Amino acid sequence: MTQIPEQTGPDAQPDAPGLEVLEEPCAERGPFFRERVVVRAPGKVNLSLGVGAIDERGYHQLATVFHAVGLYETVTATRAADLRLDLTSHVQGKVPLDGSNLAMRAAELLRETHGVTDGAHLHIDKEVPVAGGMGGGSADAAAALVALNRLWGLGIAPDELRRLGARLGADVPFAMLGHTALGRGNGGDLSSVLTSGDWHWVLAVPGGHLSTPVVFRRADELLLEHGRTVPAVPEPDAVQLQALRSGDVHLLGQTLHNDLQAAAFSLHDGLEPVIAHAERHGAWGALVSGSGPTIAVLAQDAEHAAELRDELLASGLVLECHLAQGSVPGARVVEEA
Repeated sequence: MTQIPEQTGPDAQPDAPGLEVLEEPCAERGPFFRERVVVRAPGKVNLSLGVGAIDERGYHQLATVFHAVGLYETVTATRAADLRLDLTSHVQGKVPLDGSNLAMRAAELLRETHGVTDGAHLHIDKEVPVAGGMGGGSADAAAALVALNRLWGLGIAPDELRRLGARLGADVPFAMLGHTALGRGNGGDLSSVLTSGDWHWVLAVPGGHLSTPVVFRRADELLLEHGRTVPAVPEPDAVQLQALRSGDVHLLGQTLHNDLQAAAFSLHDGLEPVIAHAERHGAWGALVSGSGPTIAVLAQDAEHAAELRDELLASGLVLECHLAQGSVPGARVVEEA
C-alpha cells in the first residue's frame, strides 16, 4: 500500500495544479491494475460571484473566485464486477446513491468515453454540507474521476480529465485544481490565483435547501423588478485579487460579494440574520456561498474562527458549523494498493 504525502500549509504552492500525482507514469492496462484507490477532494466557497448576461447557450456569464476549503469528500474506489455506490456522511441531509449521483455519473462518463467495461465499488466519506453551495457533489465527481483513472489504468492526463469533469458541471474542474482560481464563462474556464498567508473560515449551515436554477431565476426576476442591467461579461474584482496576493484578511473581507445573495435572501429568510450576527460579533466578512444556503464567515485566525463558530451555534440561527482553512489542494490520491 502506498501513502501519498499531502501538500498543505503556508508553504504549499498556490498555483500547483492539485493533480500533480497524476503526472507520474500511470499503469498500462494489463495485469497490474490497482485494486483500491483513495482520493480526497475539497469543497469550495465563492469569494466573489459576478453574474452577467445569458449567452446563446442559455448560460449566465460568470466571473467568480473559487476558493478550496478544508472540508473534504473522500472517495474510495475498489475493484468490483459491477458499478455501485455507498456513503458515510458526517453532515445532515440526504444524498442520492443511484445514477443521479455525480460520482456515479463520473464513472459512467469514463466508461462511455474510454470503452471501459470494468466495474468499481465507490464509497464516499462526506464532510461537505449537502446541497449547500459548496460543491460537495462536484468534489465527489472530481474524486471519482481521479480514482477511477488510476484504478482502471486509463492514463488520462490531468488537463483532459478536467475537460471531462466540465461535462458534469462547472465546479468539477475546480475541485480537481484546488487552491484558489478565477472562473470565467460558466465557471469552468479556470486560471490559478496567487495567494499568500492563511485563510480561516467558519462554514455555517442554517438548514433548508436552495435550488441553483431557482436562485438564478430569482436573481433575473429581481433585476427586472428593479430595472437593472448586467454586463454581458462580468469582470473580476481586482481589489479582491490584490487582497489574496498580499494575504490581507481585512481587505478580503471587504471584497466578499455574491450577485446571487439578494435572490438567496428572498428565498430563504434564515440567511441574512446569520450574516448580520456574524458581522456583529467580529467577523471580517460573510457571504452566501454560491447559490447557498451555506454562509462562509471569514475570521482573522484559527482562534477567532473557533470563537465565531461557538457564537453562531449559541445563537440558534444555524444547524451546524464547520471550521476550515482555505486555499487547500484539489483532488489528490492519498492511498492506493
